[in-house]
Amino acid sequence: MSEVAVQASDEVAVQTSELWSSLRQRTQARIGLGRAGSALPTRHRLELQAAHAAARDAVHSPFDPDVIAAALTGTPTVRVRSSAPDRLTYLQRPDLGRRLDPTDRAHLPVGEWDVVFVVADGLSSRAVHEHAAAVVRRTVERLPSWAVAPVVLAEQARVALGDDIASAMGADMVVVLVGERPGMSAADSLGAYLTYRPVPGVTTDADRNCLSNIRPPMGLSYEGAAGKLAGLMARARELGATGVALKDESDAAVPLA
Repeated sequence: MSEVAVQASDEVAVQTSELWSSLRQRTQARIGLGRAGSALPTRHRLELQAAHAAARDAVHSPFDPDVIAAALTGTPTVRVRSSAPDRLTYLQRPDLGRRLDPTDRAHLPVGEWDVVFVVADGLSSRAVHEHAAAVVRRTVERLPSWAVAPVVLAEQARVALGDDIASAMGADMVVVLVGERPGMSAADSLGAYLTYRPVPGVTTDADRNCLSNIRPPMGLSYEGAAGKLAGLMARARELGATGVALKDESDAAVPLA
């Protein structure tokens, strides 16, 4: 190969590398990683291993209700557990994470609540610790005329545990803020699940509305999530239903952080 051809090839390689580098700055997807022989380059392989470790840590890290309670200073909170006695059982028996511990159910306050917010560890306590309190505060600010129940802090909890909680407390609606399953791009993603008049053991995921990937600055902002959630709640009350019957008809784009 001539010297000119080699130089041209090197220039193309540099331009291609710069292009992929620019694109990677705009997405968390792993694109254009290249290869070293038949494997990934060392740097990208180490990044992948670090992301895998972060995902595992998010699943197994313990939930600390004190973190949420401190961030919600001035807001009444109640602490409950699911029927899963420990983390291993929780991961192996999803059904137990959907049912309240009987003792804790008896201690829940009962009232004529329009909505109860449940902050649940789910599969990422990190997501809950970092984002849940901010979403609760910003959403409640948009509901000045609503009767909001004390915030329930739920340990070893699945989304459907909110059905049991709302039913026990007499709340018309439940919003479960839960740590979503960590992926290789994000270990701190928070989800918000809205359900109108849930019935434990009867309500299905088709009866819920979900906002996913709440995690500024890379995902949905707190303001965007609160605005969407409050709008859905108001329409759910008018319609008397959530889930597939309730559509998000807002024209405004959801702002990212």
